[in-house]
Amino acid sequence: MVLAPMAAMAGRRPNFVFVLVDDLRFDELRCTGHPFAQTPNADRLAREGANFRNAFATTPLCSPSRASFLTGLYPHAHGIRDNTDRSAASHKLVTWPRMLHEAGYETAFLGKWHMGNDDSPRPGFDHWVSFPGQGETVDPVLNVNGKMFRTRGYVTDILTEQAVQFLERPRNKPFCLYLSHKAIHPNIQQRNDGSITSYGRADEFIPAGRHRTLYQGESIPHRENYGIAPRDKPALMRPIEGLAPLGRETATDDATILNRMRMTKAIDEGLGRLLDVLTRKGVLEETVIIFTSDHGYFHGEHGLNYERRLAYEEAIRIPLLIRYPPAFRAGSRPEGFALSIDIAPTVLELAGAAGPKMHGRPLTREPGRDAFLIEYYSDTVFPRIRNMGYHAVRTRGWKYIHYEELDGMDELYDLSRDPYELRNRIDGSPEAPELRRRLGELLRETGGKRARP
Repeated sequence: MVLAPMAAMAGRRPNFVFVLVDDLRFDELRCTGHPFAQTPNADRLAREGANFRNAFATTPLCSPSRASFLTGLYPHAHGIRDNTDRSAASHKLVTWPRMLHEAGYETAFLGKWHMGNDDSPRPGFDHWVSFPGQGETVDPVLNVNGKMFRTRGYVTDILTEQAVQFLERPRNKPFCLYLSHKAIHPNIQQRNDGSITSYGRADEFIPAGRHRTLYQGESIPHRENYGIAPRDKPALMRPIEGLAPLGRETATDDATILNRMRMTKAIDEGLGRLLDVLTRKGVLEETVIIFTSDHGYFHGEHGLNYERRLAYEEAIRIPLLIRYPPAFRAGSRPEGFALSIDIAPTVLELAGAAGPKMHGRPLTREPGRDAFLIEYYSDTVFPRIRNMGYHAVRTRGWKYIHYEELDGMDELYDLSRDPYELRNRIDGSPEAPELRRRLGELLRETGGKRARP
């Protein structure tokens, strides 16, 4: 058994520290398999808690994924379907921090909200520190409880300091800290319609000054599908004016990958500071610490770099570490599917707080699902993936992707034999009809629109 008995938690009201990293891949931490990443504090969480080996974001896109973490719902239910200005809708979300606040918790949100450019405080938070839109990596403007301040320094360090100050406060009630980092997202600005001017260059990923030469001379590991031009993926093989066909020359370069890793180092250092404060205050063992990412990122797989919206493994898999000894055994490695939508019901169960019906399931026990839904609603930010809205189903052994706007371009992968998704088996596979049926079933179960046949 990888999880601790629920009886051990009887009568407790734990604190919560939730750390969300932007764009962190499932394999970029030492504890999740990277050969030289220096992430000792994340590794400590894995050593002293649960390291979920099959964790996924149900939508590989920032805004809808963040809303799913907060609500326990798929985007077709919570309504934040893309990265356009969803400010008004995001004020109405019924989030788990809001429910904890109503249950008597002191709550704080720090960092990147990113459901529209509106940085004003959202309901359910006693303390609010955010910034407009994507924010800035250096010297960011912060909205602190409704007042604007220009700060000086590196945004990851600034958010960590804000988190430390919140944890240091004297209090007589349990607390919930939701720390949503800007890193490791590049330093770009986004318009209200979601469009941007550039994306994905190495110089847009800005590490802290102390980390600019970290990992210098290291050789970047690449997956077996790195730089492989798609040969049977019609949706990715469409000619796009002004863009080269996908392949080795379009893949993410090593300089970009190294800068992303350098940015991650500051996050891990900040995590260590939070652990130190919790230990010094004597509340570490009664605090649920969750460390995860909103989705993955392409490092050149299939020739892709920034287009993480797709349903391939590199975009949907995420790291998920949870430390809380009464519920999660030290060193456990749960193998069941753990989804972004599972965080909300997990927190509410541990807190003993009431909440509405959700699509997610508590991770305090094996969720027991044999398949899950992935969805993406097409936007206009990147020309290569316009009109590529899809619904997909991922089982233990297979993945079926149905493009809602592209006829005859569906994809099917036998993940047990083809983990890098290099051979599309949609033509003539006997598995396709059953997976189409399962996809329709998942959509009906969650109240979504059934995919076209």
